[in-house]
Formats: sequence, C-alpha cells, structure tokens
Amino acid sequence: MHIAKNLKVMEWLKAEIIERVGGLFKGLFHGNESYIIDSMAGLLIAVYVLARRIGIPFHQIDSAVMEKLHNHQKEGHEIEEWYGDLSILEQYMKKR
Repeated sequence: MHIAKNLKVMEWLKAEIIERVGGLFKGLFHGNESYIIDSMAGLLIAVYVLARRIGIPFHQIDSAVMEKLHNHQKEGHEIEEWYGDLSILEQYMKKR
C-alpha cells in the first residue's frame, strides 16, 4: 500500500511540474506577473518535493545548484557574460 501511494504521489508531482511549466508559459504570454510568480513557486516546490520522494535531500539539490552555477560561471555561460545573472543568483543563495 505504501509503495503504491508513493508511486501515485510521484506521478502527481511529475504532472504538477508539467502543469506549472505550462502555467509559466501562459503567464509569460499574457504578461501576468502574479501568475508567473505563482507558477515558478509551485514549480520549485514540486521539484524539491519530488527530489525528496526519490530519496534526494533538499540540501543535495541546493549543493548541485551551487555547483552548476559555479561551473557555468567558470565556463563563461552566455547568461552570465551578458547579464551576470548566475553570479547574482549564487550570491543570493549563499546569503540564505
């Protein structure tokens, strides 16, 4: 029973991620900031909870994000070169 419930929750979370991405695109299309923020927040929550459901602790996701940000900066990712967004995000995450 527990395994079936966990599988059902994981399927629901995957569907939630897809739904939130769709909501994000709709919000961007319509220029609706509150809808965009709501979709992004829901997307982040679903990703973190799905990670936990498959046995990945939240702190491992955070560490992987920090490592990826660092690597992208070191490799000269275009977003970093053009706007500096990756280093700004890394600084923000370090302060949390």
